[in-house]
Amino acid sequence: MIIYKIFCRPEWDDMRAKGQTLGAPVDLADGYIHFSAAPQLAETAAKWFAGQSDLVLLAIDAAHLGDDLKWEPARGGVLFPHLYRALTIADVVWDKSLPLGASGHIFPEGVF
Repeated sequence: MIIYKIFCRPEWDDMRAKGQTLGAPVDLADGYIHFSAAPQLAETAAKWFAGQSDLVLLAIDAAHLGDDLKWEPARGGVLFPHLYRALTIADVVWDKSLPLGASGHIFPEGVF
C-alpha cells in the first residue's frame, strides 16, 4: 500500500541533502511523521496546505516502514498512518510536485 507525505519544497530539499528527516514542524511537535492514505490526501492538502504552492508529494510503500508505522485515530476517529522513526530517502518510492490550481492542489495521475 502506498501512503503519502506532503512537504514544502525547502523541507524536501533538506531531506534530500541529509538523506532523512524527522518531518515538518508539526511532525516534530507531535513526535511522529504524519502521512495520509490516498482517500485522505485531498482533505489533508485542503486542511493543512490550503493556498500553498511549491509543495512536493512523496509516495511511500507502507510495508517498507515495518512496525515503526502505526495506524492511529485522528480526524473524526479515522485511522491515519504515523511513522515513529526518521523517514529516509530509501523509503521514498517517488516524489512529484504538487502544484496549486484555481480550485486547489493538482494531484499526479494515479494517486486516487
